[in-house]
Amino acid sequence: MSGESGQPQAGPSHAGLDFPNPERNRAGVPGGVIRRAGSRGRRSWIQKVLEQITDSPLQWVTPSEVVPVAVLAVQRYLLEDEPRDRIPKPPLYCYDVTISDGVYQEKCYLDPSLNFLVYKNILKVGIEMKISRVSCLYNERRLGQGILCIDNVHCGETLEAISLETPFRNSAHEEVPERPLRGGKSHYLPLWNNEDPYGDIWLTNKQPEEHNFNNTKIISLSHLEMTWANRRNFPALLVRILHKSKLRYYGKPDKKMIEPYQTFLEVADSSGTVSVIMWNALCPEWYKSLRVGLVLLLQDYSVKKSYPFRMQPLPVDPQIKLISTMEICLNLRDPPTNIIIIPEKQVKPEWRLPKLNHRFITRSELDDMPKNHICDVIGILVFVGRVQRSKKKENREDFWSYRWIHIADGTSEQPFIVELFSTSQPEIFENIYPSMTYFVCTQLKVVRNDTQVPKLLYLTTTNESRVFITGHRSQPYINDTKVKNFIHWVKTRNDNEEMKNTVIGGYYPYPPVPETFSKYSSSVKVESLLTAISEVRKEIEDLQYREQKRIAIQGIITVIKYIPHTSATESDSASETLRNANQPSTSQAARRENQSQERDTNKRRQDDDPMSSQCFQTGYTSLSPTKKKRILQGPYAKLVPMPQPETSAQTKGQESASTSTAGKAKRPIGDRWESQLWREKKFGLIDHLHYSHVYTESIPRKFIFEKRKFLTEQFNSQPAKYTPPEGRPQNLEDFKSALSLGHFEVTILGLNHEIAIDVAFLPMYCPEDLRTSQIDTLLTCMNYSCVYPQDEPGNDTLAGSRALAGDIIKAASRLDRVHIVGILDICNLGNNKVEVYLHRIYSPTNNS
Repeated sequence: MSGESGQPQAGPSHAGLDFPNPERNRAGVPGGVIRRAGSRGRRSWIQKVLEQITDSPLQWVTPSEVVPVAVLAVQRYLLEDEPRDRIPKPPLYCYDVTISDGVYQEKCYLDPSLNFLVYKNILKVGIEMKISRVSCLYNERRLGQGILCIDNVHCGETLEAISLETPFRNSAHEEVPERPLRGGKSHYLPLWNNEDPYGDIWLTNKQPEEHNFNNTKIISLSHLEMTWANRRNFPALLVRILHKSKLRYYGKPDKKMIEPYQTFLEVADSSGTVSVIMWNALCPEWYKSLRVGLVLLLQDYSVKKSYPFRMQPLPVDPQIKLISTMEICLNLRDPPTNIIIIPEKQVKPEWRLPKLNHRFITRSELDDMPKNHICDVIGILVFVGRVQRSKKKENREDFWSYRWIHIADGTSEQPFIVELFSTSQPEIFENIYPSMTYFVCTQLKVVRNDTQVPKLLYLTTTNESRVFITGHRSQPYINDTKVKNFIHWVKTRNDNEEMKNTVIGGYYPYPPVPETFSKYSSSVKVESLLTAISEVRKEIEDLQYREQKRIAIQGIITVIKYIPHTSATESDSASETLRNANQPSTSQAARRENQSQERDTNKRRQDDDPMSSQCFQTGYTSLSPTKKKRILQGPYAKLVPMPQPETSAQTKGQESASTSTAGKAKRPIGDRWESQLWREKKFGLIDHLHYSHVYTESIPRKFIFEKRKFLTEQFNSQPAKYTPPEGRPQNLEDFKSALSLGHFEVTILGLNHEIAIDVAFLPMYCPEDLRTSQIDTLLTCMNYSCVYPQDEPGNDTLAGSRALAGDIIKAASRLDRVHIVGILDICNLGNNKVEVYLHRIYSPTNNS
């Protein structure tokens, strides 16, 4: 069988169905290494389907009996162009789906027409699935081999538990390393990005070994720079790794490379620093074993002229020469490179290899750091956001994975805000959570804009960033003065007190947009600045799992309704929507059915009776201005304070006009406001988009260390392989919210009065210096985009939430018939759950 051979075979199968002898007993489903169910046990549905295919004159069949199977794995890979493809296609990623019928497991090929079910995270591990049509794809280069293809499915609910004890029907599917069913690739890719090493081809067993240097000729980097063009053979290099980049996957359908990977190492000796490029199969062999600080002996490498447009990271020592005219290339062949890790105990002082110098800064120093400054930070994690994805290029299938985190170091009331992209360290990226563990991130770049209000200031990872959460004692930075000061600060803290205010997950609207639309226009890099409201549905439908995108639309705010947050409200309001949103999806009609369900669900929710306006206003008026200010501030409301816009004459005129309009509304200003324009236009709309529901996973949660595994899993990406849950089933709704303000459902009517969209506004926290009588509260609250835990909600806090809601709704009523630009964050949470958040409003007073 091909699955047993040493090299992958091009064609449709490495390990699939096996039909070596057509004259064999057909009732037994012919196969090479096939297990059969015992005669006493129930019969395998997978085996019965294979018998149907064998007996069918067609290449596909509709199973005579459709029974649920469990999904155990969804694995992605790149499929090369077929020989008949004259024009190369863009990257076409395929998926192998492993299913179990309770008797056998089977790895199947998912028809590309069903890929959208994976893109939307509808087809995922752990669910029940019914397969209503299958086919067989034969390998014409090998005798009697083919694979089972899934052509039509109905995705169901998540199962509580699935047994992993069932064997594979075809033992070739269990072989190591795992190989895709189709094409010539020897490995799978990570499910949601291309930067992470995934699967069993990535080795970690390279160890330092002592080397006898008596017969080894070594050349310095500066000497090599001067002579490499005239050499045919190059002496060995003895260097230290200063930087290590994340992986780059450059596979394309028209390229026949088995393992198309690349990574950069910045290495140095006493004479200079140079870039080393590790290519292809060497990456799976060496990438995970190499780390910053190791000393390498490189032999049998090649040298070429450096790529002119690549920016090398700054050298750790400004005295070291930066060699940018050449690059060192390491490859498995042409010539086959020899890499040896030299033990640190064998490193001699006379080699004068450079030491690692870090650029640690404290949070109190960050305010004075210039834009694009490269730095390292150490701290404890106080907030870890959910994993999100952004598209690398439009109309492509490649994404970046990233998450927002907050790091505190005790030198400031403010944390470091870090945009943490995947650094090819999935074992860390997928397992970080708030804790008192030392968290180190290197090679971060400062992003700042002092002209924006509020000032923009955060850190983002670079190509050479590395993250460390363990093994600090073996790292050279442990002797850095700022690191020692931080460790001393941590030892003086009370773990319970520090952890009480930590947060995980939820919607995180960062970075904030500028205070004027003209500044926003100059800050975004998109082909079209404004999205027509008629195009919003397509923008939403095109989003893939965990993708978050920001768009700008024009319209008129016509309805705003306050939804108070309580655990009971969250659970109850979510239940109906979740029941509808999670309905099983067929491959042909998933989109149409779910859009219909969504419209019906939200129509019912919009007509629900709101809470008592009288009760709402009583809570608002019972607070003194001092208490209002204290509640709205909260203990952590100092991240990005901004000056408030002055009230213009135009705004005052709008306020006067809107007050008379509000007086004609059916309900008094309180929990809900509805404009006269909406009552006139709502029954004549040609389309009404309902995306105002806030799902459970979008509420940031107070972190509980004892439940770290469950909470971490909830806010990570969906895994490629099923892992049985530990202990009793848990629900995210049972964990306390880090917010107490509730949210708002806002209806924006298009300028042509034909289409409307319901969106959510989720206030995170409020400004430090709130002057309710002088500002437009709705616009003000939208200038603040950060997650911090609130104090334990008491009567004053709940009353303050209602007070704020009253202010916001009053502010919205002043925008009656005013043309606004709304900045929307659209988020796909997977499994047909989409949210649209109102991030910012630009009204005529702040559009210029």
